[in-house]
Amino acid sequence: MLLAFSVSPATPADASGSVHHAVAQAVKIVRESGLPNETTSMFTTIEGEWDEVFAVLKKATEAVQKFSPRVSLVVKCDIREGFTGQLTAKVERVEADLAAEAEER
Repeated sequence: MLLAFSVSPATPADASGSVHHAVAQAVKIVRESGLPNETTSMFTTIEGEWDEVFAVLKKATEAVQKFSPRVSLVVKCDIREGFTGQLTAKVERVEADLAAEAEER
């Protein structure tokens, strides 16, 4: 399963409106989990089994709750039994198609 999520405090942590301190704590938990993961400017994606990715999601959300009593959480899952390595394989398939299309031109 791939689980993509975005978690942030509902109230900014500093005068600039940035929530990066809280988000950093969530990302730290994801990285310490040992599960394959990737963080982009909008989401963090974790790959693993249902119970393990949701356990990490819960810990990451609890870490952000330390910064604000109200938290925003967005979650999207790709559940495909029997497949692993999809964190990178899905992107590799798209890139291969684009490269093949470029060669045809």
